[in-house]
Order: sequence, then C-alpha cells, then structure tokens
Amino acid sequence: MPKKKRVIVIGGGPAGMMAAGTAGRRGLEVILIEKNARLGRKLMITGKGRCNITNDLDVEGLIANVPVNGKFLYSAFYSFSNDDLLYLLHELGLQTKVERGGRVFPATDRSLDVVKTLQKYLDQNSVQVLRGEVTQVTAEDGRVTQVCLKNGTRLNCDAVIVATGGVSYPLTGSTGDGYRFAEENGHTVIEPKPALVPLESKEAWAAQAQGLTLKNISITIYNQRDKEVYADFGELLFTHFGVSGPVILSASSHLQDPTKNEYRLVIDLKPALSAEELDARIQRDFAKYINKNYGNALGDLLPKKLIPIIMDLSAISTEKKVNQITREERERMGRILKNLTLRITRFRPIEEAIITAGGVKVDEVKPSTMESKLVRGLFFAGEVLDVNAYTGGFNLQIAFSTGYLAGLSC
Repeated sequence: MPKKKRVIVIGGGPAGMMAAGTAGRRGLEVILIEKNARLGRKLMITGKGRCNITNDLDVEGLIANVPVNGKFLYSAFYSFSNDDLLYLLHELGLQTKVERGGRVFPATDRSLDVVKTLQKYLDQNSVQVLRGEVTQVTAEDGRVTQVCLKNGTRLNCDAVIVATGGVSYPLTGSTGDGYRFAEENGHTVIEPKPALVPLESKEAWAAQAQGLTLKNISITIYNQRDKEVYADFGELLFTHFGVSGPVILSASSHLQDPTKNEYRLVIDLKPALSAEELDARIQRDFAKYINKNYGNALGDLLPKKLIPIIMDLSAISTEKKVNQITREERERMGRILKNLTLRITRFRPIEEAIITAGGVKVDEVKPSTMESKLVRGLFFAGEVLDVNAYTGGFNLQIAFSTGYLAGLSC
C-alpha cells in the first residue's frame, strides 16, 4: 500500500482541531501538536465560559462583521458555512441554541462541551495528539519537509497547518509562535495589536461605577476632528480603568492607537427617548419626588452607582430640593444623560484582548485553500492570519472555516 500523506497541525485550538479532524476524515495521517496539557484551552474561556460558537447570519452578513480583510474569507465561509459547522456539531452530539443578535451557544451553556465535541471529531478520524512545543517549521526547495520540537524530536511531513493563534491571552498558549514560523519561511507578518479589547479612560468617575453593566445604551465614538468613527447599541460595562462590554470591544476594532489619536466616547443612557421625551420623563419623576433632595429623586431613572456621578457632573447641589431645581439645571442634567462623555486614553494590554489584530499577510495566502503562496504544503488557519471580526461568534466561525478549508486542502 502507498504510504499515507502525513499532515502536522500546530495548535490545538478551534482552528487546529477543525483542521486536524477534517484532514483525518480524508484518510490522511494527522498529528496534532499542542503545547498545553489540554486542547482548547482558550476556547474554554470564550463567551464567559459559554462559548459563542458562531452567528446565524448568512455569508454576506458574516463578511460584513469582519472589518479586517473580510473578502479574503469568502471561499472559507462558502466552503464551510455556519450551517455546515452546526450540522457537524449536531452530528457529533452537541445541541445548540440561538440567542439575541444571532449568537449561537451550546444548549448546555458550557464551553467544555464544545471542546469535548471537537475532541470526539479528532478521535473519530484517528488524529494523533502529541504534547510538545514546536520550535521550527523547515522547508526545502520551496516545500515543507519537517517540524522540529523543543525536545529534539524531528517529524518529517508532507504538509503543515499553522493554527497557533495570536498573542492575546498568552497563558492559554497564544504566544505568537506562528508569526515566527511564517517569517522564517519568507512571509510578511502585519504587526500584532490588540483587537476586541477594553478601553481606558481619562475620567476618574468611571472607576466609581466599576462593575456596573448598562444594557440597551448607545455609544458613539468621535475622533479629534469630531468625526464619527463608530456607533453601536447594546451592553457596556464600567471597570476600574474605564469601559468594556460588547459594544466597547467591537468599537476598539475601529480605533487607531489612542495614545497617538484622541477619541471621545459619548454614551446615550436613554437612546429610546428623544431629548424632549427624556425631559418629560424627568419632570414626571421630579413631580413624584417634589419635596425630596435632588439625589433621592433619581432612583427610578438611573442605576444606584450612576446617581452620584450624574449629580456631580450636573453640578447641582446634592442637598438641593427637587422643587428648587431650575429648568436650566433640569435640562442640563438631561443633556448629560444623552451625552455622558469619556475621553479614551489607551487600549488595555494586548494580553487582555479577546483576539489579536495583525498576523500573516493574507495577500501571501491562497484564499481558496489557505496554503502559502510562497511555500508549498504550508497552510495557515485561524487567528494567526491577519483577519479579525466583531464580537458575536464571528471570530470562532473564522477559525472553524479556515481550519476546515486548510484540512480539506492540505
């Protein structure tokens, strides 16, 4: 019998496991090398431990949510769509559910069940899992030939799929190894930077609201020329350093380095109400609490943690009675509720980013196969590539689709 083609997959995250299982299903000899003690370590913490597997938008909708090099993914998304992914997971025994915004989660709300399902995919397709750290991917005469491990082991191979992730959450094993493998084989790596990352603010009052989550608010971010950079609606979280939450993480993908660019974040606490409607609402509350101190009249309108902040920003004495507040003061407070403003000073460190922007330049990778245009038999999948998307399951779909296509094409 002819010798089986040997494929080595580096990285046991979602892209690597999908690539390895798919290559194994084709009857190839597949070795998946993971340096962590267990597979899917980063996958375990996604979606706050629930794992937002994908999104139920159509392909055009998926592409629209990939602001960096989205068009590169057409072949991958059409080769292995979100429907294809869910069919495979269901076939393997994982049930799923769709939540707000088309977000798809395991029915059990447990990331561990997604990891176990992918491990089942590996087992069914005879993938050998090897614990170890790859130090070098070797090529000769323009073709991949060998992978070297830290312990001195050298594995000959016919193809290598690099699925090592980026540099976010380094404790999960994403330490940028794939960028080095790519560069050593002639590839250009776009400088990694944080994406889907919380933002630090100049104003100290954000720390006063630490731990407060605001739902159904809208945000707008303006640059130093007062031009709108991003707008969104959804959920925001105040932290000790500034702001986080889904709308903030998505917004961060649209910002250049805030240490070199000025950005102003404007939060509308009551987006469902016009300025006039909000003023009428405030007047009703003030009428209800007409003999109370100002601070005691805001409990129906605002979360408890925000009340002292709004009182301070509105510059109305906390001891002032509601019946003494002037129309000008009331309208000023209304303007603050519709335009609560923070100045953004910096991204949080890349180690805190959900994903990494930058990576292997996609112009040097064949979009129809994920194979390198420079080295035959060298493939890339997942976050190691210079593609990134918003929150909502889109980044995991990128990992699964590119991993599948690499496993199908190697």
